[in-house]
Amino acid sequence: MGSLLRQDLLPGRRLPTRRPSVSPETATVYELRSLSASAHLVLRLSWAQTRPYSADAPAGVADVSDHLIEPRALAEILGSTEVCDIRWRINDPGYGRRSYEAGHIPGAIRVDLDDDLSAPPGPGRHPLPTPARFAATLGRLGLMPTSNVVVYDDVSGRVAARMWWMLRSIGHDSVRVLNGGFRAWEEAGLPVSIEDSAPQPAVYPTPDRFEGVVGIDDLDDRTVVDVREAERYQGLAEPVDPIPGHIPGAINLPSGLSLKDGVFKSIDELDAIYGQLDSPVMSCGSGVVACHSALAMAVAGRPIPDVYIGSYSEWSRSGRPVAAGDQP
Repeated sequence: MGSLLRQDLLPGRRLPTRRPSVSPETATVYELRSLSASAHLVLRLSWAQTRPYSADAPAGVADVSDHLIEPRALAEILGSTEVCDIRWRINDPGYGRRSYEAGHIPGAIRVDLDDDLSAPPGPGRHPLPTPARFAATLGRLGLMPTSNVVVYDDVSGRVAARMWWMLRSIGHDSVRVLNGGFRAWEEAGLPVSIEDSAPQPAVYPTPDRFEGVVGIDDLDDRTVVDVREAERYQGLAEPVDPIPGHIPGAINLPSGLSLKDGVFKSIDELDAIYGQLDSPVMSCGSGVVACHSALAMAVAGRPIPDVYIGSYSEWSRSGRPVAAGDQP
């Protein structure tokens, strides 16, 4: 692999930063705008359990070891961690492959949102695969219940969080999102590889179900949080789904509120955004970015919320009422 890195790894030598050949700013992406070193047995904990604070962490700083990992911390454990590259663009199915081939974190396995983390569209654009199919995918990727997993993308976790949420949902708690994604990795001067990683197939037991999933008929009397951009929520723009607007009664907290300069805000800042929500259901366009806001709540020390996987892509095709404007 060493010959394929952009620069030989020498002690104390900083690698130059290079942007991917396809810049995320060049595409119109409405859907996305706005561990230890040794493996350990993954115990199936309760779905809502989090460990948000560290005894030695400064006040107001997240102990993100359960949910996020910083680039240099990941670099120290690459040899004992399964890294998944989930870069993706709506309406550009080849983007993930091109980005991966242009350069990725050494040893990272490419994961496709559409093929690996979703069933074929209907209802909604990104329904969940069956538990059996997801288990087969995890095995093909070389993952086992004891695997330490880190996932990343190039949009501050908005896509990678889908795999984080799905693994958490089946009880695989040893999974984290790279804070700041591939940009942060490159900006830290860390090595980038063009080697195509071929995982060793494994057997992943089929889980009983995905926990924390809410269907279209389960939204009554629930606080639905629409994490899409304000203009889509208000019905001023809708580039993907058939009817502009939002689910009646849903409140709008765009996913970008949780970020500052491409990384997650502090616990105090996140708690100010999400702390008043009582057992919310996260919704977005197709059940992807909603997982990012679920991650933000977990980083803030809140229970991982339920996700309406069908989200607005299902609702807007169901014939049910649609609201518009800036009010629920």
